[in-house]
Amino acid sequence: MKKPAAPAREFISPSDLTFNFSTCHRCLWMKYQYSFELKKDFPLLKSLSNPQEEYFRHAPMPAIDSSLPAGKVKQWDGWVKSKLIEINGVQTQWKFRGIYDLLGHYDDGSVGIIDCKVSDSDRDNGDFYQPQLEAYAYTLENPLSGRVFPVKTMGLLIWKLAGVAQTRPNELATNTMGFGTNQVYVPVERNPDKLQSLLSEFIAVIDGEFPESGENCEVCKYYDKRLELN
Repeated sequence: MKKPAAPAREFISPSDLTFNFSTCHRCLWMKYQYSFELKKDFPLLKSLSNPQEEYFRHAPMPAIDSSLPAGKVKQWDGWVKSKLIEINGVQTQWKFRGIYDLLGHYDDGSVGIIDCKVSDSDRDNGDFYQPQLEAYAYTLENPLSGRVFPVKTMGLLIWKLAGVAQTRPNELATNTMGFGTNQVYVPVERNPDKLQSLLSEFIAVIDGEFPESGENCEVCKYYDKRLELN
């Protein structure tokens, strides 16, 4: 496939560092060069995650997890954009843009990023999501405009469904039922050097020529099969 004269996008999504880059370089390249991607919709997940995020607005940070310093959740659902990304001191053509879930403000002026999850996936761990959260930290510390926020902590606030719960015991009316959850907070370590290394590979892919498909990419398999049938 021919590479266009200029990419269709100028911003890197932090979530692409976690998901799309590890799945299929071809799909990733087409997203950034042509703004072409298979749209995914998770309506039930959104219905569950919105109340989770709303519940912790204005919450004291130690109430979320006792390991967190004194502070309070003061911002949520915030769009952020970064300055041009630098790799080993060399400026690229790319910036970050994304929306965080919760941002806690600590008493010393620093902040904590909290990424909310409603999931039971084995991928819900610090190592898997570290690049995504580190990208948000980079953006908050290197904003395109506005205030700089030094990031002290990052973490995942995970709800795992734990079965049906009755709000009125011994009644089976439909308006008295709900889902229980088990909650866990997973701290994620800062690692700016790891982000730099990953970004170097990531940008080489989206700036390069049309790459090979990911070995297990079902989207590419579908399109390749369709071409065979034509």
